[in-house]
Amino acid sequence: MAAQRENRPGLGILFLCIGMVAISINDLLIKVLSDDYALHLIVFSRTSLAICISFVILRIEGGFSLLRTHQPVLHAVKGLMLVGANLTFFASLAVLPLGLTTALFYVGPLLLTLFSALFLGERVGPLRGGAIVAGFVGVAIMQDPSALDVELTSRWVLVLPVVAATLYAGMATMTRALGLTSKASAMAIYNQLAFIGVSALFFLSVGDGRFDPGPDSPSLHFLLRAWEWPARSDWATFAAMGVLNATMAYCLNAAYRIAPSATVAPFEYIGLPLAFFWGWLVFAEWPTPSVWAGCTLILSAGLFVFLRERQLKKRV
Repeated sequence: MAAQRENRPGLGILFLCIGMVAISINDLLIKVLSDDYALHLIVFSRTSLAICISFVILRIEGGFSLLRTHQPVLHAVKGLMLVGANLTFFASLAVLPLGLTTALFYVGPLLLTLFSALFLGERVGPLRGGAIVAGFVGVAIMQDPSALDVELTSRWVLVLPVVAATLYAGMATMTRALGLTSKASAMAIYNQLAFIGVSALFFLSVGDGRFDPGPDSPSLHFLLRAWEWPARSDWATFAAMGVLNATMAYCLNAAYRIAPSATVAPFEYIGLPLAFFWGWLVFAEWPTPSVWAGCTLILSAGLFVFLRERQLKKRV
């Protein structure tokens, strides 16, 4: 008999909200550390602790046998897509305000709705299709560098969060499909192994800083700077990121595994006010009018998709 997808939207939404709080704090801590450490060092350090926690959760969910899979290639592709999403997002975070970077990234749930229709057969009608278009109009509004309060070395930095959102939406779509046969803890470990592998390759190839262009290119500087052992005063921050990484990895995989993508994805928008709050509190960043306008379009489109989904389910 064919496996059936789980459908527990309430629990899926709860997992997603917990994961988004963990992500918002994690993004804040990475931006704080971006002036002193290479991204591959941060990723390797936090993931090394996170994977230990994930193995404990795996043991609770059923043991190491859960790591067996008949789809290793798909899990590898999913993990690499998540790694790519993180690298492009954090590369832009080193340059752009936290709130703006997060706002541009939040076109992801709209893309996820589109991908769910294309690859999972979850129906998306013309109204929700129009909402997706409206979300991209919001992205275009925020892409105007003349309205930003930051000095850009390259306009391509503004594209990086959208690239991250596209990769993330693809990863979340694959999570929903792979959730038929894999537990959330196992999928979290597969993702974390991808992070450890890629960050180790970065260390071996660029860890001495030979390709570092210097502070004049902040994004590349963050990606390619030399590996430095963390100062003792930062150990607690690295440890906190490990716990946060384990939390968000499990919760997001669980959310998209047990509930329809179009139902839980709009709740990712709680990360947007959290990002604005952290940016204001820690970095004294405040969005410009164009950012507010673009955010309003993206948020409105995402909420419309959610409300439309609920209306259609009630009708059924």
